[in-house]
Amino acid sequence: MSRYQNNNLLGIGLMMLAMLLFEVMDAVAKWLVSAEMSAIQVIAVRSWILVILIPLILGLRGELSELVTRQPLQHAVRGVIGFFAPFTFFTSLKTLPLADATVVFFSATFILTAASAIFLKERVGIHRWSAVVIGFAGVVIAMNPQGGGPFGSYLLVLCAACIYSMIFIYGKQLSKRDSVILLVFSLQLGMGVAATAALPWVWVPLEPSALGQLFLMSAIALIAHYAFAAAFARADVSALAPFEYTALVWATIIGYVIWREIPSTEVWIGAAIIISCGLYVIHRESLRHRAENSKRGSNPKPTGLSDR
Repeated sequence: MSRYQNNNLLGIGLMMLAMLLFEVMDAVAKWLVSAEMSAIQVIAVRSWILVILIPLILGLRGELSELVTRQPLQHAVRGVIGFFAPFTFFTSLKTLPLADATVVFFSATFILTAASAIFLKERVGIHRWSAVVIGFAGVVIAMNPQGGGPFGSYLLVLCAACIYSMIFIYGKQLSKRDSVILLVFSLQLGMGVAATAALPWVWVPLEPSALGQLFLMSAIALIAHYAFAAAFARADVSALAPFEYTALVWATIIGYVIWREIPSTEVWIGAAIIISCGLYVIHRESLRHRAENSKRGSNPKPTGLSDR
């Protein structure tokens, strides 16, 4: 029996809140790296703040046992690999408009589909493969070098999406035995260790304002992860999936208000293609799960795992 009553309206609200908070977090990161702070330093400070906050919160709730695992090596490897996802994404934000980076990062949906077929041996039919190919055409259009930033920065976002997909699949395997909060904690711990190892070469003294921004960013990240996971605990995946794309709305608004960034025509065309194909992939995935669940006579609710 589920710990939570199904409430799609509440779940959608939580999903939209999570997407807003993720974009605010990215905006703070963009602000910091644009001020000559290395993405490595941003990741190191953010990760260690979260590594301290998560056990504190769980301790107050009497749930520290959630952080116990019999798979420490796998979590460590996932955490170190995971470092490169925010590193490449935050680095790209130094020269890319926030909305542009968000649109290209949506390619993670197609990368996940392809990776699931390769690594998880999931059956991917012609419908989803077609959506993947067309979706990547949308990514290419959005990455037009004459758009809002250097082509190399768009490639960094693609790298981030690829790494995110890897750690998502890795997390999917680990979640069979471990809790979602452990996946978040171990990922932040691995990122913190990896970033700290490189920190001596990029460290710059922290002004009180920058330290405050990093604390704010960490708090926002923690709330965003919680809202994201809570949304999946309370609503159907098919109901939530379309609202993940509200991230583009928030990114566009934030980018314009703070940096006066206006997405190019190519970005909007690419976004329309990517979102349409992404929703189609999600629709086909929902049909597949429904068919599998009807055969088993069960209807388990997938758990949202965000490793952003």
